[in-house]
Amino acid sequence: MFPLLIISGLISLGLVVHCIKTGRNTVWVYVLVITMTFLPFVGPAIYIGAELVPEWLGSRGSRRAMRGIRSTLDPEGSLRRFENEMQVSGTVASRQRYAEELVRLGRAKEAVPVYQTCLTGVFAEDPKLLLGYAHAQFEAGDAAGARKTLDDLIEKNPEFKSADGHLLYARALEMEGNLEKALSEYATLAGYYPGAEAGVRYARLLIRSNQAPLAQQTLKALLDRAKYAPAHYRKAQREWLDEAHRELQNT
Repeated sequence: MFPLLIISGLISLGLVVHCIKTGRNTVWVYVLVITMTFLPFVGPAIYIGAELVPEWLGSRGSRRAMRGIRSTLDPEGSLRRFENEMQVSGTVASRQRYAEELVRLGRAKEAVPVYQTCLTGVFAEDPKLLLGYAHAQFEAGDAAGARKTLDDLIEKNPEFKSADGHLLYARALEMEGNLEKALSEYATLAGYYPGAEAGVRYARLLIRSNQAPLAQQTLKALLDRAKYAPAHYRKAQREWLDEAHRELQNT
């Protein structure tokens, strides 16, 4: 028992210091000290459960981890919730959330008609809805439809800017077989797109178009910029940066 009392005491003292440094209620100091001898580990357990666990669960990282766990255990949980919201409220916003989740789950063909029900009345020219609709069309295999929707979006909303929308437009052109136009769009994108995906896709199409030297130049420039980028950027773009390395080695 004596070693356990020592361990409990050390934990309690550490939590006392934590309590004081973080400005928590000083009542916890008395609780931790009193239970240190008579109720080993009880005080620390109560303090951690009441003060620290809610804080951990409330942090951004914890919420992200919990969402990841829920998504793994029940991948369609959010879809069911959004479907229920849509059926109850019937609003455009609820239908949009449901359609977005369908696309995320690889069920884009089901999302297309949902988006079509949104694009009516005052929402017929909404740029975010049109962009989501084009994304659903593209993921459903309708590149021509996606490109047309994006053309309509720009015609109706000439001031609207979206790097992701521009990337989708270039990909749609490529899938349609309009490689010359796709190369032009990718070249523009590679200069300003916030991630590495546009540069990698541009390099791939350059290789397909027998322009390996320019592809190498593009990939090297992309990787050089990444060296000086913040760590969070490199972490977020790890998949595409790894792909850039592979493409460069194989070119």
